[in-house]
Amino acid sequence: MGGWWHRNIAEPGKEPLLLCLVAFLVTFLVVRTIVRLIRAGHGPFRNVSAGGVHVHHVVPGTILLISGGLLAVGAPSHAPWREAAGVVVGIGSALVLDEFALILHLEDVYWQQAGRASVNAVLLVAGIMGCVLLGFSPFGVNDIRHQEWAVRMVVVADIVAAALLVAVSLLKGKYGMALLGVFVIPLAAVGSVRLARPNSPWDHWFYGRRPGKAVRAARREATAPPLVVRIRTRAENLLAGAPSPERNQTSTRDEHDDSAPRC
Repeated sequence: MGGWWHRNIAEPGKEPLLLCLVAFLVTFLVVRTIVRLIRAGHGPFRNVSAGGVHVHHVVPGTILLISGGLLAVGAPSHAPWREAAGVVVGIGSALVLDEFALILHLEDVYWQQAGRASVNAVLLVAGIMGCVLLGFSPFGVNDIRHQEWAVRMVVVADIVAAALLVAVSLLKGKYGMALLGVFVIPLAAVGSVRLARPNSPWDHWFYGRRPGKAVRAARREATAPPLVVRIRTRAENLLAGAPSPERNQTSTRDEHDDSAPRC
């Protein structure tokens, strides 16, 4: 274990990436917990407002992400600056990606079905960082043989391809396949070629001028096996929280909830 750690983590200088991943995951879990507590009306947490304008946590996340990037490229390359930059980037990335769906749709869909894209984006990024951290990337590893280099590059190419397939699955609303596709590439491939779910970004972008596909997608969604629907719904609710009932556009000014508590 010590030899593997030195060769794949310490020698290539991946400690900042490790700290980034840990900060990323911890921040995401903490933020999701706080948002759920606010939604349920429990605990001391409240929404942050400035001048009557609610401040989404994507705002401090963007500031931290930019600050971490500037720290990484502008500060001395030796410790502890790179490690500090990794932590700041991890925290900022988690705050931004937790509201990825808001950026994607340009409206507050945090507690709607479309908001599940944020959780999947977080899991996708965490999976990619984890794969690079675990030593699949050959860059920075010394004394690597030609065969090992080839194997590592194939794995890196697979990771890139899987990321693209998972991204398409997310846009098509195939959140379960996107999540599992992070670990099992063929599932991501299946999700990327199947019909998009109704009201998904892919549906809005491409099916508007292809009513035949829109009808087929709606029919498939309506005839999905009840057991599959229940399992999928429970898994999504466990990760992202149960979505709120659909509301009129005018009632979406409150962030992350129907009535009051926002985060």
